[in-house]
Amino acid sequence: MKVRLGYACISETLNVTTSTPYTYTQFCKEKNDQKLDSIIQSNFSALKEILRYNQKNNIHFFRMSSNMIPLATKSDVFFDYLDNYKNWYQEIGSIIRENKMRVDFHPNEYCVLNSVKKEVQENSIAILNYHYNLLDALKIERKRLVLHLGSSTFGKEKSIARFCNAFLQLDKKIRDCIVIENDDKVFTVDDCIKVHEKIGVPIVLDYHHYLCNKGEKELNDFMETVLLSWKEEVPKIHFSSPKSKLKKEIRSHHDYIDSDRFISFLEQIKKYNQDVDIMIEAKKKDEALFRLVRQLKYKTNYIFLDDTSFWV
Repeated sequence: MKVRLGYACISETLNVTTSTPYTYTQFCKEKNDQKLDSIIQSNFSALKEILRYNQKNNIHFFRMSSNMIPLATKSDVFFDYLDNYKNWYQEIGSIIRENKMRVDFHPNEYCVLNSVKKEVQENSIAILNYHYNLLDALKIERKRLVLHLGSSTFGKEKSIARFCNAFLQLDKKIRDCIVIENDDKVFTVDDCIKVHEKIGVPIVLDYHHYLCNKGEKELNDFMETVLLSWKEEVPKIHFSSPKSKLKKEIRSHHDYIDSDRFISFLEQIKKYNQDVDIMIEAKKKDEALFRLVRQLKYKTNYIFLDDTSFWV
């Protein structure tokens, strides 16, 4: 089983950000198009630097920030975030493709496809279109957007039905991007499997969320189904450790990864002999990833292929 490790959005090593904000309130007050343009270009420059850093450190898997283009989904803010930045998309996309990096997006909590409110549904579709447009402009062949199932209004059964119905009304190009993830409070892995059986979307297992919200099934009861939901594509898994054992902090992410629990997880799934890409969702980002690598080299006999990839 080949494992590749990745991280999300921010490099702790580099003093740059791809998420410099320009809030709607600020923009309405200032109406400063030059400032908006400067922020977007700064975010692109930071993304380019992070990807170059990832390339040199053999990090093949990265989640890009959804906040690269402030105000892009605001219907009353008019600017072209595609044609105006063609050179950036071309340059950044080339880095991704030439180095065969796996990249994706995880739209934020405002993307609630199964909301009972029409305006929230419409905004969610706008958010999905925005993310698709970015991936398309970067010429990413395998476009992926990770979503939670969202609202649980009127109960799980009706909420799952609303998600599936809303999904089926999306453009096919958007449907083909979506993968679903279990959450830490409401929708379990088993709920995601029910959705997968209805509409065929792949499932991202978030192991930390699973421990917080297990439902009735154990890992061995569903792991094969989760892995097979990706068909020929390498499955993606999210892994983080709780901030502490206190009940109020159990859902929060730790700065680093509990290497013993990580090793235990790998030992449980290696029998499936399925390559996996594991997104490290720790607050220390790339620093947490490389600390975990050092611990794995010390504690296991895993065969490392490069800085972040290894055979179990």
